[in-house]
Amino acid sequence: MRIFAQHALMPEGWQANVAVEISGGTINNVLTDANTQPGDIRVSSLMPALSNLHSHTFQRGMAGMTEVRGTSRDSFWTWREVMYRFIDHLTPDQIEAIAAMAFVEMQETGFAAVAEFHYVHHQPGGNHYANVAELSERIFAAANDTGIGLTHLPVLYAFGSAGEKPLAGGQLRFGNDAVSFEALHAAIVNALRMMPHDTVIGFAPHSLRAVNPQILKDLTIAHPRGPIHIHIAEQTREVDDITAWLGARPVQWLMDNLPVDQRWCLIHATHMSEAETRGVAQSGAIAGLCPVTEANLGDGIFNGRNYLGVGGSFGIGTDSNVRISLPQELSMLEYSQRLRDRERNVLLNRPGSTGENIYTLSAKGGAQALGRNSGEIAVGKLADLVALDTDHPALCALKPAQYLDGWIFAAPDGVVSDVWSAGRHNVQCGRHVRREAVVGTYRKAMRDLASML
Repeated sequence: MRIFAQHALMPEGWQANVAVEISGGTINNVLTDANTQPGDIRVSSLMPALSNLHSHTFQRGMAGMTEVRGTSRDSFWTWREVMYRFIDHLTPDQIEAIAAMAFVEMQETGFAAVAEFHYVHHQPGGNHYANVAELSERIFAAANDTGIGLTHLPVLYAFGSAGEKPLAGGQLRFGNDAVSFEALHAAIVNALRMMPHDTVIGFAPHSLRAVNPQILKDLTIAHPRGPIHIHIAEQTREVDDITAWLGARPVQWLMDNLPVDQRWCLIHATHMSEAETRGVAQSGAIAGLCPVTEANLGDGIFNGRNYLGVGGSFGIGTDSNVRISLPQELSMLEYSQRLRDRERNVLLNRPGSTGENIYTLSAKGGAQALGRNSGEIAVGKLADLVALDTDHPALCALKPAQYLDGWIFAAPDGVVSDVWSAGRHNVQCGRHVRREAVVGTYRKAMRDLASML
């Protein structure tokens, strides 16, 4: 396969007339000042595609169901109770259908890969399926159907809240102790035979409130390779609960007690002290940011200016999938900083394009968080690529150096023309090649689910 782009975002910046040659899902040659050849796939602009570093796909099925206020103050914690009730109705078929729909939408908005932070393992009430990896295999099936690159992160959720409180209600579908989690993880690894070569398996202790120090330490020793993701400081109540239990704020406790390094992705590192901000940046870990969900849940604003100022790395995710939009995640990230600081172009400390800066940082950070050899257009990298239609009215007046600013801050949905995931050309002419079939299955699944809610 050979792609010819009128303009391409290379590691050194925008280049004109670029040909990218792909074999076995990997970029094996890049030519600049190239000429078109018969059989080329021609696009107007080409960029490295982002990896979505945090997703709970099943929550896409409840989007729009939680925006009603009750009689008390609404918060993340009241939203969570609605989510638990929703989970109790989900069947394996519905989980697969919702995941496939979310994966289609992710690719149509420009993501080539996703880290699925997967914690629904069991039947309602907590009984195991005959195949303990049943629901992970449903995620695998959805990824295979849609062609998205997948980093699968089975989640260990041992306790209901800080202090080793027991699981209850909807949490019972998540629950494993250390022994049963290892059996689950082994079954998931065994199921990799059904997946393409670029699939990655890591693991995810859900949060400090859902494990305990010994389990967490043992888990990192038992799994010396692969990505490690953890929810870390999403809510101020979470910070207070962990501090009361473990004697330190969650980020500080993690940094003091675990070998946090480039394998780690700290999801929702929202509430960090200045010392924690410096510590995470210096560790090489990725801050996993999900600005749309964090805004939807009222989590707070990430300290982006100071974090980038000390060299911190980050990527973005869609988390609850209430709205799946790559440009909106990035614009929300920058706009939250502007609202807090009351100035513009905050996440850039030098002259240049804010959009290009946050996009390229997210591409590299997301690839690292997924353990995925992608994030730039270069020989030897996976062919995770996205093309924009620069003739679109929102972009047609812009120069290449402004394309990302236009896409992130000014364009509506629909400017992505093509997406490749490890060379799989899944989005063509703005639509996923499996959209019609996936939408049909999704609609049936949601009609069936709606009758039970």
